[in-house]
Amino acid sequence: MPFLPFQSEILVSSLKKEEVLLRLDKVTRNVNFLDLEARKSDGYKFNGVISPDAFRVSLVIDKADSFLPLIKGNIEDSGNGSILFLEYRLFPSSVFFLVFWSLVTLGLFFFFGLTAEKPLYALISLAIGLVNYLFAWSYFKKKTKISQQIFHRLLQ
Repeated sequence: MPFLPFQSEILVSSLKKEEVLLRLDKVTRNVNFLDLEARKSDGYKFNGVISPDAFRVSLVIDKADSFLPLIKGNIEDSGNGSILFLEYRLFPSSVFFLVFWSLVTLGLFFFFGLTAEKPLYALISLAIGLVNYLFAWSYFKKKTKISQQIFHRLLQ
């Protein structure tokens, strides 16, 4: 199991690559976050960028969500349709904060456990770090399942 929340998936579709890209384009918008009018959902499911062979999208949200997955995908033609290679991972800023707070709580664990000789504080620090880490994984998995359901419906 990787340290950082990550998931990958391979989808096989009977749709041609161009049809998959067209369907994805219909539910994805390239948004300017400074333009409040452009941020309204209007039926879009994803924000992101689509190129001829790949895409980078994330779910449309109304409020900030630190554990929202960034979906990186590649599309390849096959004999009877197309194959999508999807990777779900955290945004770089979320990775930074998860690693930062994991290191801080681990440092506090060692400080209180070895230097200050306060085993109760050390265990509390370790427990807070583990709860934070487990919360990040579980919430990431929840948001990943929502994204997967949209992709599966998109390819039907």
